[in-house]
Amino acid sequence: MTPMRFEAEYGPVWDAFAEQLQQARQGGAVDGALLAARYRRVCENLALAQSRAYPIHLVARLEAMAQEAHQLIYRRQDYGLGRLGRLLRVELPGAVRAQGRYVLLALLLFVLPLAVSFLLAWHGPDFALHLLDASQLRRYESMYADGKQALGRMRDADGDWQMFGFYIFNNIGIGFRCFGAGILAGVGSAFVVVYNGLLIGVVAGHLTRVGLGHNFWPFVATHSAFELTGIVLSGAAGLRVGLGWLAPGRMTRLEALRAAALAAVPLVYAAFFLLLVAAAFEAFWSPAAWIAAEVKYGVAALCWVLVPTWLLLLGRGGTHAR
Repeated sequence: MTPMRFEAEYGPVWDAFAEQLQQARQGGAVDGALLAARYRRVCENLALAQSRAYPIHLVARLEAMAQEAHQLIYRRQDYGLGRLGRLLRVELPGAVRAQGRYVLLALLLFVLPLAVSFLLAWHGPDFALHLLDASQLRRYESMYADGKQALGRMRDADGDWQMFGFYIFNNIGIGFRCFGAGILAGVGSAFVVVYNGLLIGVVAGHLTRVGLGHNFWPFVATHSAFELTGIVLSGAAGLRVGLGWLAPGRMTRLEALRAAALAAVPLVYAAFFLLLVAAAFEAFWSPAAWIAAEVKYGVAALCWVLVPTWLLLLGRGGTHAR
């Protein structure tokens, strides 16, 4: 068989194979079985072309396709790390921005009560007693009192891991309540978000007023960047579901609820990721007595910059359901 006839007979297969390789390089879906079959055929053609000393351009073309396909088919697996990286870098931040109205609403429902309750509790004890009783306030004071092993500040390694599990359970529980209550037409999520803002503000204001801020603020400064943002995103997901059901537009309520739930899922993923990171900081970093308060404040400032940067800047250019 002459080189020209050889190329004419198998050229369409090579062209289709090259097109499939380009599609795979660009991240598109390809038929794996068809790709493997064409790869075997190209390898057979390459061996035949080399044994017959066909023109160099023909051999080089087949070699290039075979090498590229080999790297694609037998490349080292990343065990899903690449997919996870894209999820964190692109998809979740983009999805959060796509639901910006609900995130902003949840942020206002959380931050405004927190700020008001902090100022009122800091000003005097009366407001704090409207939300927490005296025994609860004394318990918080004991947790952050000088000389106490409060919240595990002097724990050993085993205790850190135990508290890590506790904080995961606690943080995810808060996030789930903020999201799950959204089924009540969004009112439930709004209530849970507002209540958490009030509670956090009261505790922070009260402890600052009684002179325990020097223990409280270094402890919460770092992990609060992740935890408070996670609470807001959980609430936004609940509001998305609830308001989608409340105002279905031209869809039926069931269709609107399904669409709202699909749009809210990335918010839940982002929130739970942040709450997981917060639990790690809260267990291993926040209670470390050997780390100076100034260092914790510095790391906290960095975290408070990184979290908004992640949500506001990463993943731009993607498309997400609104």
